[in-house]
Amino acid sequence: MQLNGTDFQIKVWKALKKIKKGKVKTYKEIAIAINRPKAARAVANACAKNPYAPKVPCHRVIKSDGTLGGFSSPGGTKTKKKMLRREGFSLKKYKKNS
Repeated sequence: MQLNGTDFQIKVWKALKKIKKGKVKTYKEIAIAINRPKAARAVANACAKNPYAPKVPCHRVIKSDGTLGGFSSPGGTKTKKKMLRREGFSLKKYKKNS
């Protein structure tokens, strides 16, 4: 799949493709994974501009406090929650490894 975007967006989107079905990462974890540890907000913006969903699974990225964060696809966070549930993920069971 050819990804078109800024260099930063493409790095984020490639990192998102590595998140396995039923798993989540935080915006901060993605920022760290692409060697931009202070860029969690920019990661969130790249997720919001992702034109490749759901093949590039931005719905699998949540906030560091364990809440959903935003979702720019139709239906917003309700859709994000539904997609995660369909993959077998429960936010109630999510705990940060800190």
